[in-house]
Amino acid sequence: MLFRRREPDGLLERVRTYLWPRRSFSRSVQYFSKRILRLKATPHSVAAGVAAGVFASFFPLGFHFIVAAVLCWIIGGNLVAAALGAVFFGNPLTFPLLWGASWETGKLLLHEHLPKHGPPEHLGEMMHKLSFAKLWHPVLEPMLIGAVPLGLVFGLVFYGITRWGMTVFREQRRKRMAERAEKKARQGGREVPAE
Repeated sequence: MLFRRREPDGLLERVRTYLWPRRSFSRSVQYFSKRILRLKATPHSVAAGVAAGVFASFFPLGFHFIVAAVLCWIIGGNLVAAALGAVFFGNPLTFPLLWGASWETGKLLLHEHLPKHGPPEHLGEMMHKLSFAKLWHPVLEPMLIGAVPLGLVFGLVFYGITRWGMTVFREQRRKRMAERAEKKARQGGREVPAE
């Protein structure tokens, strides 16, 4: 292959690069924003897709893409934008924060049904055995219930930001294209050679 490294990165280097980019996080944010802004769909469709991906990131069971796809189908969102939103917002660095916030919000909403002393005593043991029946009431139920309001709030915020960004980006692009066409028309359709 033309652009393949002579010595491929080892497993530890690939994991490190996935968790901490080589350049910076701002470059990763710019990359994802450019990918989203350049999608060929309506601003509503792209913004709804990003919102669906952000909403799905709060759910703990790992079915983020399925939840995002179903939600995109319901609200008319772009599936590629949903995948980009889910990958950007829900990643190994943010999952502990998202799931912890979902769990705490669920505990607040279900305050009568949960013990007041925080997590169950044998949470580590339950997570190790992965007994779904034992995990449901003390852990998964509050996380699922808490994920809905948090996902709605953050999804609506990202919908507004994405829709505004798409509108501004497309308006600037339209102006640049109009300026180029006007410049070309003034030159009589001839390209001026570069010096």
